Amino acid sequence: MVYHLSARVVWLSVTTRSVSERLAGTPAVRETIMAAATAARGDGAAYAMTHAWLFTGPPGAGRSNAALAFAAALMCENPDEIGCGRCKGCRDALAGAHTDLVHVVPREVVISADFVRDEIVAKAARLPTVAPWRVIIIENADRLHPRAADVLLKTVEEPPERTVIIMCAPSTDPRDFSQTLRSRCRHLYVPSPSEDEIVRILVDEEGATEHDARLAATASLRHVGRARLLVRTPEVQKRRAMAINLAELVFHGAQAFQAVGALIKAAEKEAVEAHKADDEAERAKLENALGKGAKGKGAAKVLRGMASSVKQLEDDQKRRGTRRKRDMLDLVLVDLAGIYRDAMVVQSGAEIGLTHPDFEGLAREIASQVSAEGLVECQEAIAQCRERLGQNVTPAVAFNGMLGRIRLACDVS
Repeated sequence: MVYHLSARVVWLSVTTRSVSERLAGTPAVRETIMAAATAARGDGAAYAMTHAWLFTGPPGAGRSNAALAFAAALMCENPDEIGCGRCKGCRDALAGAHTDLVHVVPREVVISADFVRDEIVAKAARLPTVAPWRVIIIENADRLHPRAADVLLKTVEEPPERTVIIMCAPSTDPRDFSQTLRSRCRHLYVPSPSEDEIVRILVDEEGATEHDARLAATASLRHVGRARLLVRTPEVQKRRAMAINLAELVFHGAQAFQAVGALIKAAEKEAVEAHKADDEAERAKLENALGKGAKGKGAAKVLRGMASSVKQLEDDQKRRGTRRKRDMLDLVLVDLAGIYRDAMVVQSGAEIGLTHPDFEGLAREIASQVSAEGLVECQEAIAQCRERLGQNVTPAVAFNGMLGRIRLACDVS
């Protein structure tokens, strides 16, 4: 079962590859997970298995995929091959749909104590129904409110005998994860997959060509989720091109400032459209649960109560929408920073790959016109814009200020 903070179910692409094959690109992760699953069956070294885990790694490294692979290995029904990928237990676990899997994917800024108490602790206490283990996966566990972490602590310290809890966070840094929880968990670092591994995933699971898959792997900075979007979504490809082309428009007077407005609108529209169906379904589910369309005695009271609940949901969706837009604009800035990084690579003569190889001509043009100091200043301007967006500065103001600094760095009169 998949639990989002707003109850949205995500179905993941499933193939029949085994857990071992899925984790082939990260041998250390594979060895740890397979050893733990072996111990969970009563074989191998008993110390390899524990009930509480913390998976860390950079964005896009595949922490949640590794956690689902671990769940599949624990829930596998094949007596001869752990994590076979073919049995119903494996397929359901990898799809996030197993009845004994609680998969929390937060979309709120903070995971509240009430949610942890009702949707994690309560469900962790139940015995598995069909699998040998009940598995709780908490993505973005760095969003746990301090009180939520305290609520979860007792369950992590004394988990039910047949329950495994896997928390995913960027790092073990105190700013990312509760140190009290950290001390009760076994830590597993999940590194970014290699470019070749991402290419294989995109070719096998998304049907991309080798050329498109390699470009997506490079342009996404080896972020699996973003690479998938790049090969499957024309709007994402268009938005990336718009972001990179800002670096050229800087040299063309007011065109860059005009383009920024269009780019911000495109990014914000993309953020809204990506979740529009989910938000509408969430509202419809709430209205049905509250008795929308009720008639007869008591209907007026029901409708008054429904209006209040719907207003609360609308406010929650608005806050989530603001975060999504901010995250989308941050990706725009990451793409823009990549072209200035490429210009620095070209200018220095370093024999390393470019972030945007399909825009090599633009990178060379920038490198020929802007000094090394100016390129560094461009990067700093982008970093400052990202910081200001995080401080809730209006996107247009933050982007226009960035463009002004970049024009100065490029010595554009």
